[in-house]
Amino acid sequence: MKTIILELMELGLSEYEAKAYLSLLRESPATAYQIGKSSGIPTSKVYEVLKRLVEKGIISVIEKEKTRHYAPIEPDEFLSKHKNKTEIIIDSLKEGLSNIKGKKELSYIWNITEYDYLMDKVRRMIDGAAKTLLISIWKEEFSLIEDRIRGALKRRVRVAVVHFGHSDSKHGQIYQHPIEDTIYQEKGGRGLVVVVDSKEVLMGTIFKDNKVEGAWSMNTGFVTLAEDYIKHDIYIMKIVERFDKTLIKRFGERYAKLRDIFKDEEMA
Repeated sequence: MKTIILELMELGLSEYEAKAYLSLLRESPATAYQIGKSSGIPTSKVYEVLKRLVEKGIISVIEKEKTRHYAPIEPDEFLSKHKNKTEIIIDSLKEGLSNIKGKKELSYIWNITEYDYLMDKVRRMIDGAAKTLLISIWKEEFSLIEDRIRGALKRRVRVAVVHFGHSDSKHGQIYQHPIEDTIYQEKGGRGLVVVVDSKEVLMGTIFKDNKVEGAWSMNTGFVTLAEDYIKHDIYIMKIVERFDKTLIKRFGERYAKLRDIFKDEEMA
């Protein structure tokens, strides 16, 4: 019940309004006194709360036996009404905010710390791709966006993916990274990089329990850095696929000597 109250508050209701509405869903029609008693709303506040709910169209007044009773709008009707209202406001804001926004490209960096928001942002970026899409991703996150990649391909977006972990996907050009375990140990988490149309980038690391440290930006330097990172990984994947045995013989298992950037044993 606490969760439902908090979610109703997210939709714009006060705590007392949420409690009054839930009280009426349990038993209605009911008088103000009955609502206050069952919901725990103070008597001094209940009439004011009910008045606001009537004004919002969430409950209605019923005259019964010369006493004012209240009845709630059905949950489906309440949620549909709120959804429609929200969509109208969002559409209006899109147009209004676009007119206010200056022409200068965004150069700042937004920090991202929530996993659900991270993945939602990735999906929206992919849906907005027009020309190219570069992705470096682990199997856990790839499964959540594969359908969006398929949609991008249908729009003739060119897609290249560096994939950490096994994948049988045929959507876009997939490059399997051969040493994902080593990478995970080095980073302490799963990396995620998405670059769209060489204009915007999202980078992040997903740690245990889906804790996130990530960022989104349209900063040119940040975008170029991320794009080059993915491209160079792809160059390496192409080389590894063709010369794996030679590389292992030369640099050891898991390419240990190759990955030691602070020492070049052969040249020394």
